Amino acid sequence: MSPLYPPIEPYAHGLLSVGGGEGVDPNQIYWETCGNPSGRPVLVVHGGPGSGCSAGSRRYFDPARYRIILFDQRGCGRSTPHAADPATDLRHNTTDHLISDMELLRRHLGVDRWSLYGASWGSTLILAYAERHPERVSGIVIAGVTTTRRAEIDWLYGGVARFLPQEWERFRAAMAPSRAAHPGSAQLDPALAVTRGRDLAAACARLMEHPDPEARAFTAREWCAWEDAVISLEPNGRRNVYSDRAPAARLALVRICAHYFAHGAWLEEGILLREAGRLAGIPGVLIHGRQDLGSPFATAWELARAWPGARLIPVTDSGHTGSESLGKEIIRALDDFADGDARGHLPS
Repeated sequence: MSPLYPPIEPYAHGLLSVGGGEGVDPNQIYWETCGNPSGRPVLVVHGGPGSGCSAGSRRYFDPARYRIILFDQRGCGRSTPHAADPATDLRHNTTDHLISDMELLRRHLGVDRWSLYGASWGSTLILAYAERHPERVSGIVIAGVTTTRRAEIDWLYGGVARFLPQEWERFRAAMAPSRAAHPGSAQLDPALAVTRGRDLAAACARLMEHPDPEARAFTAREWCAWEDAVISLEPNGRRNVYSDRAPAARLALVRICAHYFAHGAWLEEGILLREAGRLAGIPGVLIHGRQDLGSPFATAWELARAWPGARLIPVTDSGHTGSESLGKEIIRALDDFADGDARGHLPS
């Protein structure tokens, strides 16, 4: 058994200016470092997009062997300006910006090469970064693999509705474009009778720019209710994972999610799988729940086939939010990386 490591606090933290400054790009990202300052550097890349880093993520790593680096991506967590503020301009918040931020943070902290760990959206950002900067990556552990292709977005915000028709009708009605003019209405717009996930995300993004704060709050609540409904069908699915967030965190998460998914995360369709050959030589462990309803197992399988040297570990009893057995696999993989030996999880 590999239990979580004990809670740990940062020994350093700060805000890093990543834009051009006030009036150009005022973004600053929050970062923190924990564990052993002389340990193996690892960057924790959170999900969402827009979730923010969490103290719980620190506990996957042996603090005696790792220099654990966490950061809040643009617009969320303790980064500024915060996306919960409708005045925050999201034009400077794209996947390319986040990749650039990771490189700025690496240089700021004096790291030559680092390992990467993340889940869900974090896996998309890890892959995008590593394929652009493979020389800076010493190893990758991913749980809950996503590549944010159109089909993946359309599944989560459309295809999975066949399992949750009642919850889907409520969600789709809440995102109807007609609500932008009448935010109190839940009347279904006929234009959304057949919905692509990207179209629904675009409708949500428009609603999250509504001048009425109640309209924005309602939209965020309904988006989170849908995410929670999907997770509720999974084994070990936790209730209200999204809905229980603080109001500001919920607003930022939904606004950023909708912004990214409406634009396909500004990634050329299928590029992360096509370019996975660039990861050759980087040890990789992909850990994925077979019962992940929101991010089906097929994506992890496709990535394992495309990435030379990666190992796919299916977890039978787990969905998207994980399980005890999935957590053990994450810790086992990270412990192996800390030993400088991932051979136990890589194909011969």
